[in-house]
Amino acid sequence: MGNIKQLAENEYYHIYNRGTDKRMIFMNDADKERFIKLLYLSNGEERVLMEPLARMPLKEIITLHRKDKPLTAIGAYCLMPNHFHILVKEIKPKGITQFMQKVGTAYAMYFNTKYKRTGRLFEGTFKASRIANDNYLRYIFSYIHLNPVKLIDYGWKEEGIKDIEHARNFLERYQHSSYHDFAGVIRPEQALLARAHFPDYFSGKREFAETINDWLTYHQTQKALEGRV
Repeated sequence: MGNIKQLAENEYYHIYNRGTDKRMIFMNDADKERFIKLLYLSNGEERVLMEPLARMPLKEIITLHRKDKPLTAIGAYCLMPNHFHILVKEIKPKGITQFMQKVGTAYAMYFNTKYKRTGRLFEGTFKASRIANDNYLRYIFSYIHLNPVKLIDYGWKEEGIKDIEHARNFLERYQHSSYHDFAGVIRPEQALLARAHFPDYFSGKREFAETINDWLTYHQTQKALEGRV
């Protein structure tokens, strides 16, 4: 799915990959923060030189390295313990492939060095699912941002959420996705996103919160509707 010929300019893609043998690829918050820095630094034609910047806060990295010619437009992302999701738009020929090769290579080198391991970290090349219509594109924003709920309630999509308030609070505390950038929190990570390249499904933080809440309460709403029949 990562084949260059399959990625077309001006098309949207759901990019994802996980650790080989489903292994953990983010052992702690520091690993996730490293990956997020790489998402920013790798989205350009210049070579990624991470080590001189490794200890810098993301805010300083962004100030020092403005991205005037990005390879892709990032719409949303989420890091999970053994996998990641990124919504991107191909704005330059071969841009997504170059971007993901840079991210994957740099992060694997960091991870293997830090944890004294060798061999492949990711389960093959990245997967790229083309988003063919507007409804699916809108859904992917919610899908990516709701992914962390699985960490506290694995079967929530099939069975419904056991504690909706707990799930909502958990999402609001989860720092390693673009959830906060859509929820109106001002933070350096918003520089990773190029929201102008995507439809404005959420006119403000209130509409985003309502959309997320609709998904969190979906099973409850369906049960209530069935009870009226």
